[in-house]
Amino acid sequence: MKNHLKLALAQISPVWLDQKGTIAKVKETIHTAAENNAELLIFGEGFLPGYPFWLAYTDGASWDLKINKEIHAHYMHNAIQVENGDLDEICDLAREHKLAIYLGIIERAPDRGGHSLYCSLVFISNDGIVKSVHRKLQPTYDERLTWAQGDGHGLKTHKLKQFTVGGLNCWENWMPLVRAAMYGLGENLHVAVWPGSDYNTKDITRFIARESRSFVVSVSSFMNKNDFPDNLPHLEHLLSKTPEIMANGGSCIAGPDGEWILAPVVGKEEVIFQTIDFNAVFEERQNFDPAGHYSRPDVTKLVVNRQRQSTIEVED
Repeated sequence: MKNHLKLALAQISPVWLDQKGTIAKVKETIHTAAENNAELLIFGEGFLPGYPFWLAYTDGASWDLKINKEIHAHYMHNAIQVENGDLDEICDLAREHKLAIYLGIIERAPDRGGHSLYCSLVFISNDGIVKSVHRKLQPTYDERLTWAQGDGHGLKTHKLKQFTVGGLNCWENWMPLVRAAMYGLGENLHVAVWPGSDYNTKDITRFIARESRSFVVSVSSFMNKNDFPDNLPHLEHLLSKTPEIMANGGSCIAGPDGEWILAPVVGKEEVIFQTIDFNAVFEERQNFDPAGHYSRPDVTKLVVNRQRQSTIEVED
């Protein structure tokens, strides 16, 4: 039905810090979503090839520490360069199955020299085209030891059936002006991606839904140390320091009235399916619309810079 959209929430673990292994798992999950007639598949923050959990367990802020340098170099080698075709197989499957995808990646951006990492959220349309790459604006706490600051270029929304979908990474969802930018772009299905914790998702998911009168889908990974691959640098050290579970999930969906459609799912790895009905958006916008009849642009207005930032301009 044109009003309905079937979602697939990939609450799964990556093959941690392993690009090829995680891409294989993404492809497997695409097949699973397609077999269940999903129309939008969502993965967690930085899923490909994984979140930098090691920083909390390796004295990550110590200056010039060899273990952190070596794991960071490994992370760099396994990061994604969209321009070099690293996502081509995933795009081909999206096109084959008519499946739109939000995928969290760790991006090694050649347009910024190719030696820094960005936590990026990629939207792939159901015809297999990368439509936006949003680099996280502000890495949080120890993330700043391995990720760079992004820019506004990827603050975009996309049409999907009757929905207008947009997405943000983790604590970006707490940034009021960034949320306001997405509302102003017509968003009515908000995708929030997280590394994996119901601590993060259980309150803000319903809050954003109620503030925006939109559907909000929070997707988190699930990960324990059994997911560490054998090729991980300093594997034995990490196994001795990390807890059994580093990401307990917490994926959930709130409706435009701020009530749960799917309460946070914790403690298991699975692909979760849920169908949502667009009519609920129009019903809740009757009394509140943050970018429409309940706004005063003559009093307050937001300026959004969507230029891709670079240190140079080259003229040949």
